[in-house]
Amino acid sequence: MARIIGGIGASHTPTIGFAFDRAGEDDPQWGSVFAAFKPAREWLQAQKPDVIVMVYNDHVTSFFFDHYSAFALGIGEQWAVADEGGGARDLPPIAGHGALARHIGRSMTAEEFDLSFFQDKALDHGCFSPLSMLCDHRPAWPAPIVPLQIGVLQAPTPSAKRCLKFGRALRRAIESFPDPDLRVAIVATGGLSHQVHGERSGFNNQEWDARLLEMVQNDPDRLAELTLAEYAGLGGYESAEVVMWLVMRGALSASVRCLHKSYTLPSMTGIATLVLENLASDPVAGELRRHQALMAEQGQGPELAGTYPFDLDRSVASYRISKFLHGLIQPARRKAFLADETAVLAAADLSPRERELISRRDWQGLIHYGVIFFLLEKLGAVVGVPNLAIYAAMRDQPLEDFLLTRQVPLSYSVAGKAEEETDA
Repeated sequence: MARIIGGIGASHTPTIGFAFDRAGEDDPQWGSVFAAFKPAREWLQAQKPDVIVMVYNDHVTSFFFDHYSAFALGIGEQWAVADEGGGARDLPPIAGHGALARHIGRSMTAEEFDLSFFQDKALDHGCFSPLSMLCDHRPAWPAPIVPLQIGVLQAPTPSAKRCLKFGRALRRAIESFPDPDLRVAIVATGGLSHQVHGERSGFNNQEWDARLLEMVQNDPDRLAELTLAEYAGLGGYESAEVVMWLVMRGALSASVRCLHKSYTLPSMTGIATLVLENLASDPVAGELRRHQALMAEQGQGPELAGTYPFDLDRSVASYRISKFLHGLIQPARRKAFLADETAVLAAADLSPRERELISRRDWQGLIHYGVIFFLLEKLGAVVGVPNLAIYAAMRDQPLEDFLLTRQVPLSYSVAGKAEEETDA
């Protein structure tokens, strides 16, 4: 089993990244920010976790309101720094721990937390502002991360109680990961008191901030009873994002040891850090076995030959070629593909094997490689291969023979206008 060594709560205001990039520990304006993070940074340096789970929220940078999820888990292998309008910060990408992330995804889904999953998205200051203070990125970041993005900007948002429950399920997920040597730290970001919009902009409540820090450590269940409106009233509307700290706290033992706590208010946001040592005992008796059985339950049943479930592992493994095929829904891209397929494939970010699978129209090979059928369907629509021909190829049958197995021997593709009609 993997082990959670402790948790960190940290503010994520962009002023933290600004201070790191442009000031220094001795700067009279920003020195208190560096001082707040220094003990947390030293704790991570001493503990050397193998993975850091980063609980954060995006600020309408990589996650827009065309699809906005309550809980979105990053399952990819690398995470870049987002450009938030003024250019990306001069920080290198950080590796992801895909295996742990996908295990967490399976575990949380088994416990009826309906997550969305993301890859290939840059992470904004919600992640990298605190991370750059907590970890030295030169010559490389010290540990990979698992990013968990919580949708706290568009109401309705996850409640404090839901976040605490999520954290407790996250503990079971991490502890059931089959690597007994893996040491995991959880960093939750956001807060403290602040409001950045409307006539209440600039609101702070230092008394509430102090009480909140004490309650995260000693009374998280009482914090979980507060409504989001109460959080907004006490700390300012945007400060309600601090419910993300309850994910971290829920993943730790009932009793924790506080190793560090700090607070400063240099500008708009109360900036705090909190380091909690996990005092959890090892799982007892059949605890892990029962949880692993729960995770496996939905996959139990008859073994279906010739069937390839599209799961998180296949999604990550085939992401590059899948992204290329998905791009063919854009008229300009498919027009270029049809005009000079060889040149488009040569210029694409694809492996030689992936180029070969596409150029040979190896439908069965694409499925075996990990591509989901509905992207094959799009390629077929572009190059004029009907769905029934693809189905026949799956079974190594001529189309004519396959049609004899259907009640009506018709042929079709995904519906749409002819390209000349679309361009008119």
